[in-house]
Amino acid sequence: MKAKNKKWWIWLIGGIIVIAGIWYFFIKEEQVKIQLETTKPAMGEISNSITATGTVQPVDTVAVGTQVSGIIKNLYVDFNSTVKKGQLLATLDPDLLQYQTEQITANLQNAKSNLAYNEININRQSQLYKVGAISKADYDNAQNQYNVAKAQVNSVKAQLSTANKNLSLTNIYSPIDGTVLNRSVSEGQTVASSFSTPTLFSIAKDLTKMQVRASVDEADIGNIKVGQKATFTVDAFPEETFKGQVSEVRLHPTVSSNVVNYTTIINADNSSLKLKPGMTANITIYTVVLENIMKIPVAAISFKPDSLVAKKYKINSPFAKGKKEGHQQKKNKQNKTNKNGAGIWVISKDSIITHKKIKTGMDNDTEVQVISGLTTNDNIITGYKNLSKKSSGSAAKSPFIPQRSGGGNKNSGGGGGGPR
Repeated sequence: MKAKNKKWWIWLIGGIIVIAGIWYFFIKEEQVKIQLETTKPAMGEISNSITATGTVQPVDTVAVGTQVSGIIKNLYVDFNSTVKKGQLLATLDPDLLQYQTEQITANLQNAKSNLAYNEININRQSQLYKVGAISKADYDNAQNQYNVAKAQVNSVKAQLSTANKNLSLTNIYSPIDGTVLNRSVSEGQTVASSFSTPTLFSIAKDLTKMQVRASVDEADIGNIKVGQKATFTVDAFPEETFKGQVSEVRLHPTVSSNVVNYTTIINADNSSLKLKPGMTANITIYTVVLENIMKIPVAAISFKPDSLVAKKYKINSPFAKGKKEGHQQKKNKQNKTNKNGAGIWVISKDSIITHKKIKTGMDNDTEVQVISGLTTNDNIITGYKNLSKKSSGSAAKSPFIPQRSGGGNKNSGGGGGGPR
């Protein structure tokens, strides 16, 4: 009898254990654990901006050419050479122009000799005319020949000045202090300036000062003004941000694929000489900047406590009052709130969640300006994390099985939606 009782107790205890296990692992609802994400209002800067792309260029670039044709005889500078104003850059073969100068010099001597003869002749004819030895026609003819000889001397002198000037132009000098960006010719190459001036060198005036030529879309150009701050990055230094300032908005539009853009000039310091001409820049222009203002994350405005939060925390909500208000009245109230401000939730030291109305200002989709309604000591709720095992789960999930939206890992509130 005792053996039967003992066996019965063993079966009873085993059954209880099995039932308890089934209840614990399959029936028991796991206690939900959540962790609120909070922050405090910060004092700082908030801004609105637009983005654009452009190229880095020197502030002033001079194309050095030649006014005379000829063969490049010597080159004295090359790419990246630093030059001074008046420095000799290149020479053209001067032989042909030298020969022309010598020929015109000889013509000048001939013209002067002819002028001297005609001067003597007019003096002689003048004396003969006074005594009546020659006619008036002979005297006028001598006077005309003298005038022609005098004009011929002046003409040949002008030709000689032109020839000497062309001869001097065979020496190419730098018009500015700067750096040679491009050399377009080589020694022995023939250059012709019959129809247009050929470019021999491109010289940048000062590479320590650069400008970014940004291409701004017509939808954004209305917000751009001279003096606005800008920042940009280049692919060569992706971790470094360069600063600049808008100096000009050019009125001439460019059209590409039916998109109208306007060139906006941004001046930038390049004392480090990291910026090179032609680099592609990714530009941010700050159209509105507010400094020393209170700001909070946009997520704080989107947060609304849901049933999970209500289970763990005490909520002081003004929405609990006046439940009998009509739908239209609530809608009007919400519209007024959206127009004049917003509502956020703060948590006190004793874990009580309270709703606060605030007056907001500028919003850049990440942060929003707070004009009134908060202090820097308020602990604002921006969302919460669900720490429950069933939600977070450590087991690997198959990529082929659809997962529930949100994953239970993070939530910005039962009111729907995280940061905008």
